Amino acid sequence: MAIAIITGSSGLIGSESAHFFHDKGFEVVGIDNDLRSYFFGKESSTAWNTQRLSKKLKNFSSHSIDIRNQEEIFKLFKKHGTQIKLVVHTAAQPSHDWAAREPFTDFTVNANGTLVLLEATRQFCPEATFIFTSTNKVYGDTPNNLPLVETKLRWEIDSKHPYFQFGIDESMSIDHSKHSLFGASKVAGDILVQEYGRYFEMKTGVFRGGCLTGPMHSGAELHGFLAYLVHCGVNRKSYNIYGYKGKQVRDNIHSYDLVNAFWHFFQSPKTGAVYNIGGSRHSNCSVLEAIEKIEKLTHTPFKYQLLDQARSGDHIWWISDVRRFQSDYPNWSYRYNIDTILEEMVTLSIESLPKKVA
Repeated sequence: MAIAIITGSSGLIGSESAHFFHDKGFEVVGIDNDLRSYFFGKESSTAWNTQRLSKKLKNFSSHSIDIRNQEEIFKLFKKHGTQIKLVVHTAAQPSHDWAAREPFTDFTVNANGTLVLLEATRQFCPEATFIFTSTNKVYGDTPNNLPLVETKLRWEIDSKHPYFQFGIDESMSIDHSKHSLFGASKVAGDILVQEYGRYFEMKTGVFRGGCLTGPMHSGAELHGFLAYLVHCGVNRKSYNIYGYKGKQVRDNIHSYDLVNAFWHFFQSPKTGAVYNIGGSRHSNCSVLEAIEKIEKLTHTPFKYQLLDQARSGDHIWWISDVRRFQSDYPNWSYRYNIDTILEEMVTLSIESLPKKVA
């Protein structure tokens, strides 16, 4: 049986990947040591998802290994060898706010950990396809220099600009901008994956995501914008909006749609490929627009406060141009848009509330 190794297997994209590739007939070897609980607190732990996957998926095993631990990672890869046909690397320190607290932790997880996995793949299963979940933060704050126009509920790019119709493509420079330390560490991992593809002729794909979301997201204030927003709306908690009047725009891609893109890449992989991937014009919203939608779904006023201080390096407007990926893989398409994403998340969040005793 072909093996898929998935790092961050209990996180949003990792667990979606575990389900998806298990259903495709893979034996799934998960790597997840629940660092998310260290980053964002016990309420953001993914241990519950590890247990759920272990019970639900027959051909799934979970390994609590730190991806920076070269000895343990190499031992695992050596054990399975060329049976490994796919490596999906989703493990990361994902918050640009948190990165400034512990720069060494952030960099070693995002950069050194990626290097360890790439080298393990090269040594023990060089024919495997290596997929890396990168981020639009590799572009730093360059998107904030675009000609933006303020409207009632969102910032929008000038309609005459080339990016207006489809969004930001991969030609945007990653230089001469403020990335945040998180963005810098992800740039390092991003470039490493490209270089292992080109230099060693390995099958590698870099997916620079916008906002990745879905019902399995353990959202926290510092990461998981839409999931945490839904959590606050359903539980009637106040939400802090950091800067830009709440009109900052994000494109949102459902975890299923992203992992389905991984599947298409795996079936016909390329060398050192780079793709912007997100909700594009198909699925996007501002914070205020998302709040308005959540209020309608919950039939409850949403409590929030606007703070003047924006997060350092944060984007005012981001919409991904996904046409490069669509050109290479024309059979891939979206299943979800922003409305169906929120409907699913709100429904599941309400269902998970404690039941009142009569």
